[in-house]
Amino acid sequence: MNKQYLLHICIVLVLLSLSVFTGCSPIRKIAKSISVKPEGQVLTSDSSGMVNMDVSFYIPRKYISIRSRLFITPQLLVDDSLREEFEPLVVDAPIYAKKLKRRALLEKYNDPYNEYLQKVDNPLSAFMLTYHTRFDIPENAQSGLIRAIISKDGCGECSGLDTLHIADISNPVSLIDPQEALNLNWIEPEFVIRTKIREGKGEALLQFIINRYDINPDLGKNRRELDRMTQTLAPILADSLATIRTLDIYGMASADGPYGFNTALARNRASSAKQWLVKELQIAPYIEQLIQTDSRPEGWWPVFRAMTADGHPDSLSVKRILTTYTKGNDDVQEHYIRRLPCWPDIRNRYLSKDRKVEYTYSYAIRSFTTDEELLAMYRKRPDAFNEDELLRVAALAGNDSAQKEVYGTLMHYFPQSAVAANNLAVLYLRDGEIDKARQTLRTQQDFSPEMLATLAASYVYEADFERAVELLQKIDLPEARYNLGLLKAYQRKLGEAYALLKDYRDVNSAIIALSVDRNAEAQSIMKEIEDSSPLAEYVRALIAARIDDEACFRRHIGNACKDDKLRKRAAGEADFAKFRSELGL
Repeated sequence: MNKQYLLHICIVLVLLSLSVFTGCSPIRKIAKSISVKPEGQVLTSDSSGMVNMDVSFYIPRKYISIRSRLFITPQLLVDDSLREEFEPLVVDAPIYAKKLKRRALLEKYNDPYNEYLQKVDNPLSAFMLTYHTRFDIPENAQSGLIRAIISKDGCGECSGLDTLHIADISNPVSLIDPQEALNLNWIEPEFVIRTKIREGKGEALLQFIINRYDINPDLGKNRRELDRMTQTLAPILADSLATIRTLDIYGMASADGPYGFNTALARNRASSAKQWLVKELQIAPYIEQLIQTDSRPEGWWPVFRAMTADGHPDSLSVKRILTTYTKGNDDVQEHYIRRLPCWPDIRNRYLSKDRKVEYTYSYAIRSFTTDEELLAMYRKRPDAFNEDELLRVAALAGNDSAQKEVYGTLMHYFPQSAVAANNLAVLYLRDGEIDKARQTLRTQQDFSPEMLATLAASYVYEADFERAVELLQKIDLPEARYNLGLLKAYQRKLGEAYALLKDYRDVNSAIIALSVDRNAEAQSIMKEIEDSSPLAEYVRALIAARIDDEACFRRHIGNACKDDKLRKRAAGEADFAKFRSELGL
C-alpha cells in the first residue's frame, strides 16, 4: 500500500469523523443522485477464491459544482465492520482542476490523488465511470457487502458524505467447517474365521549322573528347571479351549564320548523327561501318544563359542578342526580336539555339566463363530481370541467407550494391529484427545495409508491445516482426497477444492459448486441425495434463491432455520435479500 493511498484513507476517516463531531451533514444511507450498474449484484468467488467486481457509476448532470472534487471510494464490509478500502475514483471539476494546476506550478504541489484521477470531457454534465477491482474475502466471512463512500468536498470544506450500496457478497464455502465435515478413516475389516494355532518352545537345564538318563529332581537345580517346564505346559494342557497338536521333547548329551552312545543317551533322557511330565501333570493317554521324543546332537560348536567368549587363546585351533572335519559325526572332531594341549582345560571348563532337554509345542485354540458366543466369551477369556475375533468384538461394542476398551485389549495382545491402532486413534479424536490419538498411532512401526490419513486429521483438529494438507497430498484414499478438498475450500483454493469434491455428490460438494457459481450442478446434486439436515435444507434454500424459485425457497428455509446458527446466518445471507423482509429473516 503506497503513501498516497494511506493519505487518502486518512482523509476519508477525517471526513467521517467531521460529519459526526463538527455538525456537518451526517452520512446518508443511500446516495440517490449517483447510481450503480448493474444494480443489486450478488458477487461470488471465482475458482481461485477471488471476487471480481466490475461496475459502472452513473453521475447525473451538475452533481458536482465547478469548484469540487468528486471522491468515490468503494469499501468492503463484513459483519458491519470495515475490512478493506479499495482504490478511489477521483474526478475534478474545471475550476478545481485549474487551482491544482496553479498550485503545482507555484508551490511545487504534488497531488496525492493524481494517479486515481479520471479524465471526463465535461464533469458538469452526466457521465459514466467504470470500475474494476479484484479482492479476497476475509477468512471465515459468511457474507459481506461493497459500498461506496462518496464525497464532493474537494477543497476541504466538508459538505457531507453519501453512501451507495454497490453489491452483496455471497460466500457459501464458509458453510463448511473442516473439523465438523472431516471424514475420519475408520477401518471395518471383514470378519474371517481362522484356525488359531499357537506355538512355543522351552528348555530345562538338567543335571544327570554321568552316563545315566534317569531324572533326579534333587540333583543340582533340577527341581527349579522341572517346575519351570511344568508351569509352561500345565496351563495349556488344562485349558478347555486349547487342543494340543504337537509336543516334541529333545534330549542332548555332552559332545565328548562316542557319537552313537551320546545319541542313545540323549534320546533316553528325553524319554525320561516325557515320563516325568506324564506323571507330574497326569497327562491323559491320548495326549501322551502325541508326545514325541528324539535326540539333538550338541556337537563341539557350543564349546568353541564358550572359548571365544572367554578369549581363550586356543579357540582358533578348535575352529580349524571344526571347519576342516565336517563330514560324518563329531567323533572325528573329538579325536583331534583331544590331541590339543588345551584339552584338559576344555574338559574342565567348557564341557557343560548341565544337559539340555528342549521341548517344542503347538496347540489350537477354539474359534468362536457367532456374535453371541464372541461377546459371552470375551467377558471371560479375551486371551483366547485371535486378532480377527477381537476386531469383531470391537465392531459389536455398543458405544465409543466400549469400543475404546476392546481396542485397548486388542492392542495389549496384538500390539502391531494397524486396524486397532487406527480405529482407537479415531475414537480419541472424536473425544478431542489429540495427544492420545497420536501416541496410539506412534506405537506402530509402519503407517498404513489409513493411519496417515488419521494422523492428518489430528492436525485438522488443531487447525494446523498446512501440515494436514502436506500429509493428505501423499495419500491415495477416497477419504483422504475428500478431506483434502475440504481443506482446499477452507484455504479458498476453490478450483482445487471443486476438482477434489465434485464426484462425491454430497452436501459439501454442492456447497463448493455454489461457491464457484455452478448453481445448476449444485441443484442436480441436492436432488440426488436424501439428506434432510438443516445444512442440506439451507443449501437447497440457497439454490432456490439463486434461481429465483420462491416456492422452493419457502419450502426449505423453515427447516434450515431450525438450527439456530443457520437462522442467524440467514439474516445476513446476500442471496436471501429478495425474500428477507417478507419472511422476517
